[in-house]
Amino acid sequence: MSKLVLRNVARRYGAVEAVADFSLEMVPGEFVSLLGPSGCGKTTTLRMIAGFAPPSAGTIEMDGETISSPSGVVPPEKRRMSMIFQSYAIWPNMTVGENVGFGLQVRRLPRAEIDRKVDAILDIVQMRGLKGRYPAELSGGQQQRVALARAIVVEPEVLLLDEPLSNLDANLREEMRFEIRRLHDEFKITTVYVTHDQSEAMVTSDRIVVMNKGRIEQVDAPHKLYARPKSRFVAGFIGRTNFLEGARQGSDVRFDGFTAAAARLEGAGGSGGLLYSLRPQAIGLGATRPNGGALAVEAEVTDRSYLGEYWDYQVRPLGGDKALRVSTAPTVVFDVGNRVWLEIDPAAMVRVE
Repeated sequence: MSKLVLRNVARRYGAVEAVADFSLEMVPGEFVSLLGPSGCGKTTTLRMIAGFAPPSAGTIEMDGETISSPSGVVPPEKRRMSMIFQSYAIWPNMTVGENVGFGLQVRRLPRAEIDRKVDAILDIVQMRGLKGRYPAELSGGQQQRVALARAIVVEPEVLLLDEPLSNLDANLREEMRFEIRRLHDEFKITTVYVTHDQSEAMVTSDRIVVMNKGRIEQVDAPHKLYARPKSRFVAGFIGRTNFLEGARQGSDVRFDGFTAAAARLEGAGGSGGLLYSLRPQAIGLGATRPNGGALAVEAEVTDRSYLGEYWDYQVRPLGGDKALRVSTAPTVVFDVGNRVWLEIDPAAMVRVE
């Protein structure tokens, strides 16, 4: 049985449709991220799952029972869920231990059991030594660990996280997204995670729901979203890419600056315009014409940026108007104005709508 099911859920505010026809099924222990730009409806969806807002249409079910519909909503405190907010929402007048144990006190557990559970979870999040400190004495990352410990210690059946890392600096965000995944792997709590950061979603998730203007664009595993995007929006939002517009000419497809046999391209049958996504790292860059079955395209380097781990080149095919982005290893060095050869595998070009 599915743990959490959203069926054709919508949420309207007057004439504005914040979420439209949202359907998703999650199995027990799954980690799903809602990913998209600001205003796409991901936080509204999370609030409906939490019970803070009723759906205007559709239903939300947990373990086969309806917990939200336009006619009624099970209150948040009766949903067996925990939520972590962007602001952490830990109480400044309580110590770390008191913050973490608060939910257990509300449930009227014996004092000894509360202490045991609090100590155990603080060990897991590596905060046992700071049990007696107050939030003002903690770093942002430590406060986030307290929020995670408090949410997990009550053993929720569903964990909801609303952009929990957005207040941290880049290094701490990277550390904490691995920590969140580690804790998920340990406790196997069904988790819904809201973020606009694709790296967070890619690292933490079993599946990602990409949202745009209140609707689902694509639901898939992280590597499938990246390798096989189904729309222009998904291809552009998940990582960097080149969009190649082509037109069928007999048995070939003509792009800006080069031609490929239609038989070698995905979805190139029929007539009309074609659009393909080609990732920068899928393009080879060299000083000599490549051998083998790939497309060989002569080009000129028009710009470049050194980013430490890789070079980011802008390379314009000869006879073309638009430059392509190409990522190479730090050791592959060309100057602006150099003539180069591009090596393009047609199988790496993904047809998008």
